[in-house]
Amino acid sequence: MKITLAHSSALLKPDFVFGVATASFQIEGAADSREACIWDTFCAEPGRIKDGSNGLIACDHIAHWQEDVELIAALGVDAYRFSIAWGRVIKADGSINQAGLSFYLQLLDALNKRNIKAFVTLYHWDLPQYLQDNGGWLNRSTAYKFAEYADIVSRAFGDRVYSYATLNEPFCSAYLSYEAGIHAPGVQNRQQGRQVAHHLLLAHGLAMPILQKNAPQALNGIVLNFSPCHAASNDAADIRAADMADQYHNQWYLQPLMEGCYPALLQQLPAAEQPQIKDGDMAIIAQPLDFLGVNYYTRTVYRANNKGWFSDVPPTTPPLTDMGWEIYPQGLTEILLAIHKRYKLPPVYITENGAAVPDTVHNGQVHDTQRVKYFEQHLQATEAAINAGMRIDGYFAWSLMDNFEWAEGYAKRFGIVYVDYATQQRTLKDSAIALRDVFAGRKK
Repeated sequence: MKITLAHSSALLKPDFVFGVATASFQIEGAADSREACIWDTFCAEPGRIKDGSNGLIACDHIAHWQEDVELIAALGVDAYRFSIAWGRVIKADGSINQAGLSFYLQLLDALNKRNIKAFVTLYHWDLPQYLQDNGGWLNRSTAYKFAEYADIVSRAFGDRVYSYATLNEPFCSAYLSYEAGIHAPGVQNRQQGRQVAHHLLLAHGLAMPILQKNAPQALNGIVLNFSPCHAASNDAADIRAADMADQYHNQWYLQPLMEGCYPALLQQLPAAEQPQIKDGDMAIIAQPLDFLGVNYYTRTVYRANNKGWFSDVPPTTPPLTDMGWEIYPQGLTEILLAIHKRYKLPPVYITENGAAVPDTVHNGQVHDTQRVKYFEQHLQATEAAINAGMRIDGYFAWSLMDNFEWAEGYAKRFGIVYVDYATQQRTLKDSAIALRDVFAGRKK
């Protein structure tokens, strides 16, 4: 199977960055050589993870990292996006874990040796449990702890890093973790969710000047996830519900960064559910960005409910991914052009995009036809946004390999590389081969 792009596609120009992405807790394993994190605690609570699994071993990347770097290089990518495990770098007593830091330095040196740009994410949801025990992201001091962590990491890594993202998808760390309660630590409380969102954005804002000082050569920014919010009908109440959902799930994270304020919807929340915001916070949050990372998987559909709020309408019409998500590539073009029109954006990278497919190995091969098509459609959707006048500098496939898929455990496979968790054998899927061929076919 092949992925076809227009012969003149901007994605095929030599300066467009293609990459693959992972996250620390999802692949690293070697839990005994780092501090416990909130996801270790969450996994240990019965009923939290659908298959009852955990991230103690995952893809055992810490043991297999050299093999994995060779795999990345063999795909012909320009860049590798990965996250640092906070608890692998800083111990509970505040001291630096030199062995953990050395692992990342070796990884960075190996990538640089192969001319693979390192896109480092400082926080991809695995807050050390020792910070959670002190209130976690509900505690304002955690934002300042994050700034200290960003300082330690960026000074240690020196000029090895091409790009730093402070946070990955604060929506998930706030809403899924503290309102929906389906991610660690599993709380269901709107005020706490809004407060956590604020402290996450504050952490980002506090870290940005530190990154700019310690890594002036790097592209420093943040990664947000987006879904276009569509109304379930042409009814005015549903249209209003979709707009509220867009403010609550999309603009809540981008508007403070770009304009130094939360959406107007904030005022519709009861005072008891609004976050506490200190004088000067919004100016800290609205630091200039070198780039914005956009993660996209699907659209969302909303209807009005009897509480004057919005409720999502789960998709039922195929094609759906193995997560039950609608395959809606035009939504990527839509959301990109919507934020491009509304805000004065820095350069944008598509930092995650991919699909879960129920993959199986037959005779050493994985024919993930649906995923190949998914990538083709979403690369074309990225191309459409560029053709409409938007600057997009790169695209990262999620994920390099099958891994621990958070609350879904190991039941869902997002990788372009198949992982046999019993043997840790890696097998290129058809999607990896198709993407490799696209990368190889670019104009030099």
